Amino acid sequence: MSPHPSTQDWDPAGEEVRRAVLGDAHVDRAAANTDDVTADFQDFITRYAWGGIWTRPGLPRRDRSIVTLSVLAALGHDGELGMHVRAARRNGVTREEIQEVLLQVGVYAGVPAANRAFAVAQRVLAELAEEGTA
Repeated sequence: MSPHPSTQDWDPAGEEVRRAVLGDAHVDRAAANTDDVTADFQDFITRYAWGGIWTRPGLPRRDRSIVTLSVLAALGHDGELGMHVRAARRNGVTREEIQEVLLQVGVYAGVPAANRAFAVAQRVLAELAEEGTA
């Protein structure tokens, strides 16, 4: 399956940082799965989330990853959390720092949110260890 034609119009800065943070394999899958239903959304997140926010100079990517983990864990967005645990490791956040972030979530967003987030992080960190990228 070839990528939807709209992926050719993705914001170059957004696509670059999206690839740097999430990895080529993830972005290539997103492009391959883009169709007429999701094209506008994929363009939106590439342009505004990745190109508009993640490229800003006010916070380094490592810190943006920490903030993102916190918010996703607090809101219970487990699928996105798993993806961003991988991204956080890619951005230099240590396993111990991920643990500390999730402990902080437990205090401010509640034990159930942290419990769920720890389960996601545990699974992803184990996968990374198996892949040799932990």
